[in-house]
Amino acid sequence: MSMNAAVRTPVQPVQPAAPERAPQRRLQPVTRPAPRRKPKLAYALVALSGALAIGAAQVGLSLAITQDSFTLAGLTSQQRELDLRTHALQEELTGLSSPQVLASSAAALGMVVAGAPSYLRLSDGAVFGTGAGADWNSTVDPNGSAAVGNVLVTENAPPPQEDAEAVDGVTPPVQDLPPAITDGLPSPTTH
Repeated sequence: MSMNAAVRTPVQPVQPAAPERAPQRRLQPVTRPAPRRKPKLAYALVALSGALAIGAAQVGLSLAITQDSFTLAGLTSQQRELDLRTHALQEELTGLSSPQVLASSAAALGMVVAGAPSYLRLSDGAVFGTGAGADWNSTVDPNGSAAVGNVLVTENAPPPQEDAEAVDGVTPPVQDLPPAITDGLPSPTTH
């Protein structure tokens, strides 16, 4: 075979073209314009009332938070005053429960310090020790010259400032802060 042979392509039958159709237009003459719709008043009122409700809620929350902060500040101040009062009462209790005050109170009631202790053996009823009662002369004088001064229990101490009243019957204000330091830091005097 030769190279010059022609390649055959299959021939398809040609179909006639369909006639073109023009699209049908559905236009109609306008007899009168369409009526214009009125805006819905209800939608505007709902939107406006929603915006007002949101604004009122924000103002209400802001006022509630502000009121809570004032309440918290008042309670914090009250807690600080109660803490100071508790501390003062604790110091007073410490002073009143000291051994010096207990010994003075016992001496005022007529109690005396006992001598050497005595013991009783229960098996045979034997008494060990002196077996005598305490005499009415105490060997310890809690208010004598050997007593150590205690500022918390002295009767000459000034009353607390909140219990003291001024001459005209008005209670002086309680000072919460220490006095201002105007001439430097306080320091002890040394020789």
